[in-house]
Amino acid sequence: MIYIGAEEIISPLGETAAKNFSAMAENRTGISLIPNAGFNKISVHLSKILSLPQESQFENLTASMLISVSGKIDKNVLSSAKTILIISSTKGELKDNMTDPFGQSVASLMARFELVNQPIVISNACVSGVLAINAARNFIAARLYEHAIVIGCDLISDFVVYGFQSLFAMSDEPCIPFDANRKGISLGEGCGAVVISNTVSIFKESPLKLLQGTSANDANHISGPSRTGEGLYRSVKKTMEINQISDNEIDFISAHGTGTIYNDEMESIAFDRLSLTDVPLNSFKGYFGHTLGAAGVIETAASIQMIRKEILVKSLGFSETGTSKVLNVITENKKAKLHTILKTASGFGGGNASLIIQKL
Repeated sequence: MIYIGAEEIISPLGETAAKNFSAMAENRTGISLIPNAGFNKISVHLSKILSLPQESQFENLTASMLISVSGKIDKNVLSSAKTILIISSTKGELKDNMTDPFGQSVASLMARFELVNQPIVISNACVSGVLAINAARNFIAARLYEHAIVIGCDLISDFVVYGFQSLFAMSDEPCIPFDANRKGISLGEGCGAVVISNTVSIFKESPLKLLQGTSANDANHISGPSRTGEGLYRSVKKTMEINQISDNEIDFISAHGTGTIYNDEMESIAFDRLSLTDVPLNSFKGYFGHTLGAAGVIETAASIQMIRKEILVKSLGFSETGTSKVLNVITENKKAKLHTILKTASGFGGGNASLIIQKL
């Protein structure tokens, strides 16, 4: 069996998973109007950590996350030759280094924490986080390593904001995924982490079971999702088949749910093809914004917190169905015993990924 736990989150909502979940349980958002942050100095809605230092933000965030996570596991795991660190991010330290946005941060982490193995960086658009978790599990299943620390981290920069503005993909109000009045995404920044291991005893708090996940690429368009949800459909179908999980065994779906017209519609079609439209579903983007390469890890950590706290957290901002296939979007927080959850992610280039977590 392969375990997942020791989850952590740093976002505008707090510096620990517990503080973030407490804010989510109160339905508070990290998104606010940031003056002069957009192209031509227009104000835009972002989920931005205002307390970050100006320099080496990526390095500082990932280092803070490693310190937090190491306090939740056996003290010998971090520096073990049987441990691999995997970082998921789309842009890394791009703000400070356009030609090598990861090299300095990774070298600094290796030296500071005396890591034995060269960390792996996975940068594949918005599916990076779920891909990183799946890769970590595969490494352990193949006996290449016994433990993996997966950190997802992404920062807001002019490059990112201007890019999404040029695509007319950003909402002029906090995003409202799957809603009829959605206008696009709200970008976010943050850092999340989970630890994956074949040894239950390394966790100070009881972990959960991580099943094998998969990915699929439909190569529909460089930035537009498939109109039939093909890649997402294939990934989730394969993940469920490999693990012999039926649609009526899924208790909750943490969808990608960006708040754009086409992404949310694509997901609704894929879930309809998978007979999953009745399963309670949310998007965490209304709380964290879209944290790009960090999203899959942050939202997996938030999902684990939901299992631990036995609370289904509502999809913030949703009030009226805005997709052609009606989904069971969670509109109010409610108590629920969750055993099996599905996490999905979809990204530019037609990338899609999925994973399943079960309570022990």
